[in-house]
Amino acid sequence: MDISPNKVAFVIVRARELGAKVGRWDTPSDDADADTILESRSSDGTERELASFIRGLNDDEKAALVAIMWIGRETFDDYDEAFETAKTEASAPTDRYLLGIPLLSDYLESGLETLGIDPSEFEDEIYRKM
Repeated sequence: MDISPNKVAFVIVRARELGAKVGRWDTPSDDADADTILESRSSDGTERELASFIRGLNDDEKAALVAIMWIGRETFDDYDEAFETAKTEASAPTDRYLLGIPLLSDYLESGLETLGIDPSEFEDEIYRKM
């Protein structure tokens, strides 16, 4: 693979956090508190952090991340083919493309598993660091 499993695990963990967010149920002027932790708020830095992380990857790592997602989504069976396609057909910023995919964390997990990598050990390491 052209990206470390640790980096993929970081994206999985953060994408899972984003996927758990729901629409706001209070007014925009209300302050965030413990009762609103699962609300999607403009002040929540999780999406910005994840987008920035993905933008900071090199081109091969970005293509690998897309390839792993495609394998998990069963668009491709072969990593090399998915990787080359991701490199040659990239037309939108990778962070916007990936963050627009529902179930991103599930697809990345499934992609790693298909490639013979158990993502849980890497995810556990990310959670321990948080």
